[in-house]
Amino acid sequence: MNDRFNTIAGWTLFGGIVALGLSTVSSHYFLADKHEAPEKMGYAVVGAADGAGAAAVVAPIANRLAKADASKGEAVFAKCKACHTIDQGAANGIGPNLWGVVGDAEGQGRGYAFSDSLHAKGGKWDFASLDTWLTNPKAFADGTKMSFAGLASPEDRANVILYLNTKGSNLPLPAPVAEAAAAAPAGAAAGPAKPTAGASTAATTAGAAAPAAAPGASTPVTAAGATAAPAAGH
Repeated sequence: MNDRFNTIAGWTLFGGIVALGLSTVSSHYFLADKHEAPEKMGYAVVGAADGAGAAAVVAPIANRLAKADASKGEAVFAKCKACHTIDQGAANGIGPNLWGVVGDAEGQGRGYAFSDSLHAKGGKWDFASLDTWLTNPKAFADGTKMSFAGLASPEDRANVILYLNTKGSNLPLPAPVAEAAAAAPAGAAAGPAKPTAGASTAATTAGAAAPAAAPGASTPVTAAGATAAPAAGH
């Protein structure tokens, strides 16, 4: 009886071992492709590889004013009306009246008590200073009373400045300027210089020695082959 029990138990144990081995082999066979190491380790960060995180290049205010739309600037100025008036002779609000503000003194006059930080600037509200002010008033004059955070859009700033200029200032717009070409990405290797078309390899090789002239012979003249490569004032 014991021999028979031991035989059954042995075959049962053997069957279990075989089943476990087959299960392990099959799992490795069917799931092997799911455990292969990726070509690149780590996680991709959106915008890091393609340069999306780099600061955008903002065109000079003169160039933006040339394309600006005063009617769009009036729409942008709507958010400034909570603090400012714009019509001639209108009373000050929480902020000063802005009739004729373009070209006027920064932080002075208008029957308004400006902050000491803005009053101390001492300049005039030209197109460039207005653009800087509207970008971030507190960065322009730390301690200003103006709580407005600024206009992030360069186009919105140009539009509202153009609109302000139509309200009692009418200063001539600055001429557009040539914009610098976008800089190459940091760390990019410069490619080898290409020789000028028609020039021989020997002529473009740096440091090539000229042959010595024969005694009494005139020295030939060689040509140099180089080519130029919302609202102001709280």
